[in-house]
Amino acid sequence: MVDFKRSTSINRGYYVKMKLLNNHGRTNTKSLFCYKYFKCVLWASLFLYFFSSYFITTSSNKQISLPKTNNFISKSRALLESNATVLQYPKASFNNMKIYVYNLPSSYNTDWLSNKRCSSHLFAAEVAIHKALLNSDVRTVDPLQADFFFVPVYLSCNFSTVNGFPSMGHARPLLSSAVQLISSTMPFWNRTQGADHIFIASHDFGACFHSVEELAIADGIPEFMKNSIMLQTFGVSFRHPCQAEENVLIPPYISPISLKSTLVKASGNGKRDIFAFFRGKMEVHPKNISGQFYSKGVRSAIWHKFSRNRKFHLKRERFEGYQTEIKRSVFCLCPLGWAPWSPRIVESVALGCIPVIIADGIRLPCSEIIPWSKISITVAEKDVGKLGKILKHVAATNLTRIQKNLWDPVNRRALLYNDEIQQGDATWQPGLGCHVSSMLWDQAPTGPMEVWNTDLDVNFVQRIGQETECDGASLPA
Repeated sequence: MVDFKRSTSINRGYYVKMKLLNNHGRTNTKSLFCYKYFKCVLWASLFLYFFSSYFITTSSNKQISLPKTNNFISKSRALLESNATVLQYPKASFNNMKIYVYNLPSSYNTDWLSNKRCSSHLFAAEVAIHKALLNSDVRTVDPLQADFFFVPVYLSCNFSTVNGFPSMGHARPLLSSAVQLISSTMPFWNRTQGADHIFIASHDFGACFHSVEELAIADGIPEFMKNSIMLQTFGVSFRHPCQAEENVLIPPYISPISLKSTLVKASGNGKRDIFAFFRGKMEVHPKNISGQFYSKGVRSAIWHKFSRNRKFHLKRERFEGYQTEIKRSVFCLCPLGWAPWSPRIVESVALGCIPVIIADGIRLPCSEIIPWSKISITVAEKDVGKLGKILKHVAATNLTRIQKNLWDPVNRRALLYNDEIQQGDATWQPGLGCHVSSMLWDQAPTGPMEVWNTDLDVNFVQRIGQETECDGASLPA
């Protein structure tokens, strides 16, 4: 008898047959019957397996009839497509997108409006967008026809009695309660785990809900929101835990009514008699009682360097008419506070003052619409001591060109919210915002990007770094 020690894929069937038929060189009738029976069972099993697999696969491709269910593998892809459509066809409006606005109990939103500041302070985008959507054609009252679902929870109106700033301690439980309510009373959250639901996080560090960066990072984004889309004012050009999930960058809120009033009151000749302007918190000693350095010490550095320079109009006191000072200024300093973004950027653009952005790694809103590199100046935090020379150089070279670009009405319109959505405004901008990240920041570098100086001669900036810092007081009047 031949002893087969190894079979190949070609002769394996023959090998099995030989073992069944060969019993020490003799044919066995019982073995032959067993072989035929085994062969029939094997073929029948294979037929049933492939037939069942085909039937199951075909059936699984049929969607359960939940009307207008979208594919949310990339949750804001539809927003990105809408963005491209509206940019290509300016008269389009949201590309037929429909948004359902949840009718939550008033304790989640409108009850907070008893405090007038709720609808007018820098975090009030949550109020403005909610109001605009309710009055908009993009809203649908039929949730079965909705592409996205807006959850209107006002989080920034719980003002602290100590310092008057919003207290965020209630944000997580309030949001959790809202999600529990909508997920237990309607099916739409559960079918995508909230992937087609939109929230607004208009505070310092977005959906991390804390004003101090270290604590915001420690708390992170609530687990139940990680599938959803956040509209937030916080954005940086490097990886950050507070923008780790899907987010759309929106401008901070500035009242269009107050801006119009300022423009009306401004002098008719439009003279700008202030060279460089800043009014706001500028601590002499930046380290506060909790050991945190406000503005990373940048504002204090500006104060110490230029507070006695007659070219710099720096004020630390509050003044209700500060927008008139912006209107009178050529350059408006926009240094970071606790977070990189600042409402001064919006006010400066709206009132024709060139923004001088001092916040390393900041992402600016409306970047598809607004040519930031042509209307603003960005200075590295480490170079604030050289502001005098930098601004003097810009004023002597391309000031007129930057101002002309700045006054394009498209820029102002893109940064402002209105009671009713208007073409090109901050709510109308494709997909409820001005820029859709669509996970692009997952590919961003882990460290800060190189800070750029817009519309500046690079050689000039390098020379400044090599020269001895000039005293602002030595600049000509």
